[in-house]
Amino acid sequence: MARTLLLVVLFIALLLELALTGGAFFAPVFTLAKFGVKYGPETTFLAYIVAWFLLFVSLVAALALAQVWQRRPGFATWCYLLGVWWIGIGVGIYYAFGKPDNLLLDSVKGILIVILTWRCQADRLMARRY
Repeated sequence: MARTLLLVVLFIALLLELALTGGAFFAPVFTLAKFGVKYGPETTFLAYIVAWFLLFVSLVAALALAQVWQRRPGFATWCYLLGVWWIGIGVGIYYAFGKPDNLLLDSVKGILIVILTWRCQADRLMARRY
């Protein structure tokens, strides 16, 4: 059950990241406005860097999803990395900018991934013992 929930959470997280990535590449004005940045000659480079950064996070999420799907033993590393990353992003944005929507979206997503990954590992150990 934990593996199924982890797959669902990773899939939803991947869809969100891909949507942000597409927005950053193909609609940088809209995406930067969502981050509270006005698009202009000074922020064009920022939009480009954000787009590639979001693509990297999307690829890591896709890799974690594939590893969980294929039941690879190293899936936990990628899941914990993503979970801690999103918890840090959510808490950091809330602390620095006071935006509770990021705290809820990113941190809850990260906490779910960490807890479900831990639960999947506990289930695998129990199955191995008996």
